[in-house]
Amino acid sequence: MRPKFDNPNLKLHIGRTTAGWGGVTLMFTAVSLIPLPDATAISFLSPVFAMMLAIRFLGENVGKYRWLAAIIGLCGAFILLRPNISSFQPAALFALGAAAFFGVELIMMKLLTRKENPFQILIINNALGLLLSSTIAFFVWQSPNTLQWAALIGIGTIMVIAQALYLNALRASDASFIAPFSYATLIFAALYDYIFFGQIPDRISLIGGLTICAGATLLAVREHKAVKA
Repeated sequence: MRPKFDNPNLKLHIGRTTAGWGGVTLMFTAVSLIPLPDATAISFLSPVFAMMLAIRFLGENVGKYRWLAAIIGLCGAFILLRPNISSFQPAALFALGAAAFFGVELIMMKLLTRKENPFQILIINNALGLLLSSTIAFFVWQSPNTLQWAALIGIGTIMVIAQALYLNALRASDASFIAPFSYATLIFAALYDYIFFGQIPDRISLIGGLTICAGATLLAVREHKAVKA
């Protein structure tokens, strides 16, 4: 069956694609100038940006438990990533900018899911992203080898699946509810690090992971009770 596109909001699609591309670009810039853990720790402020923007642009009621869950998750992220004084050098502003862009992207995604189906959003945004990235990559292109092509295809496939799941989650719930779950990325990163590279999490990693789980669990339990009420 041929996919049907119902009145896509191109301005919003372009805005979302630009925000996502801007966030990724600033993040790459940040990790080239400061340590990766520091840049990642700062970028995990994006759910907090998203929650603040959700109040203004989505009219969502971000209650105390959502704020508490976000703060707990953020604390877990900082425990896991062990930020130090170098995180606060001027170059760290690139990572902060990335977090802001990612927060804006999430809000735009939520706005799109209110009127468009996830499949349509996925196709249009990835097409725009391909056009934007290809145009810029043309000036610095280096041909990947076979292994690199396989890795790129694998990353692309995983990202498309992740986007599809994320869009469906946003369609079903508030952006302020979904945002704090982004911190779980660090838990999966630690798990994959162990599976593929044999890196065993230390005590600090376990404490950070459990802190993030506590925030997500608090949020899930409170939302479940609210729905039942």
